[in-house]
Amino acid sequence: MAAQLTLQAPQSLPPNELRDHLERLWNTGLEGSRGAATFTLVIYEASWLQQQLIRTGLLDGPINGLLDRNLIERAKAAVSSCGLPLSTAVMDQRLAWALGQRPGDHRADDLRGQFVDGAISVHMPRRLITLAPTLDPARSLETLVAAFCPLVDEGIAAAQACGDAVVLRGGLGVLQQNLALLDPLIEPGLPCWVWWNSSLDEAPELLEALALAGRRLVVDSSLGAPRRCIDLLVARIQSGQAVSDLNWMRLRTWRESLAMVFDPPSRRDALEHVVQLDIDVEGDHPLMGVLLAAWIADRLGWHLVSSFAVDGDGVGTGVGAEFERTDGTTVQFRLMPVPVGVPRIHPGAMVGLRLICEAPQGAPLCVILCSESGGCMRLEAGGMASMELLEEVVPVPDESEEMELARLLSGGHDTTNPLLAAAAPIAARLLPA
Repeated sequence: MAAQLTLQAPQSLPPNELRDHLERLWNTGLEGSRGAATFTLVIYEASWLQQQLIRTGLLDGPINGLLDRNLIERAKAAVSSCGLPLSTAVMDQRLAWALGQRPGDHRADDLRGQFVDGAISVHMPRRLITLAPTLDPARSLETLVAAFCPLVDEGIAAAQACGDAVVLRGGLGVLQQNLALLDPLIEPGLPCWVWWNSSLDEAPELLEALALAGRRLVVDSSLGAPRRCIDLLVARIQSGQAVSDLNWMRLRTWRESLAMVFDPPSRRDALEHVVQLDIDVEGDHPLMGVLLAAWIADRLGWHLVSSFAVDGDGVGTGVGAEFERTDGTTVQFRLMPVPVGVPRIHPGAMVGLRLICEAPQGAPLCVILCSESGGCMRLEAGGMASMELLEEVVPVPDESEEMELARLLSGGHDTTNPLLAAAAPIAARLLPA
């Protein structure tokens, strides 16, 4: 039988008893096991959207920090009722803020940190530490502890794979004031991952205190002001810290699809003759598209000459730029925000990409990739009739953040992905101030 994790009912403890309780737990409660020799995972789990949906009565509890299908549907319905543009993504922080302006006092059990997602639990973490800020900034600190072990076939020893979960819950200011509780709980001999599962705009002092050098930081650059997100990525990468960006990871299928288009020998030479790159993204968060453009520029050896803001036709501000190829030819780049009726979960999701290649001989080649067939229509305009046209729909997997995080945990990743490390500084220069 495949290993599963079961979590006991958490025990509430005074904060100053946390460390002693965990030592007793491992020395006596789990038959002397030292626990799984894997890693510590620290999660900042704000869940503002879920908390606000429950407070306003639009969603039933409990608060668990998970983006399940029911939450996503309720959030999409709330976009129009809050008077926001239909292109507003579920995780756009403006939605949680708008819900925060509405009346309501519904309550539900707060179970953040007490759920171990199956995708993560299969890696048998040694310790999960969850910081769970509450809507009430004055709420006092609560600390909870629970142990969990895998359920395995009878006769197989698994005590070494046990772990524990620690939850620190309370107002944001209270959590910041009690961060001294955290360091003694992080095993010095094991890798430590810090997952900032919220907007990068909030609580910068807390993020700084959690994401110390030597810890592996996981962020989502689609959550927060684009300039803040890219500057933080670049600064952390340049400091030598291992940084993973879930927004970058969502570009995996786009990068793979583009590589496959030019994989046939008959098309490879076309990459040396790109003259135009156009990218469409949902709504007004350009960073995913900018990261993809930066990756293309880095792989093809383009030099960035200039970048500037362009009018986004009322949806938001687009990005324009000029690159120079290795042969001195100019490449024009445009990223445009486009309105969508049914946005995806994260701000700035990719809608489409167009590459135009003009070789000295033969007809120009136009490659269009799009997230769905309808998204290709805008990119098909503008003189495509005279070109060889190739269109592909990119399969975009519907995976949760926990699945993406599990992929990181399975690979170790004690350094930043080199492709991201190369693309991020170019993206920072591309993004207009």
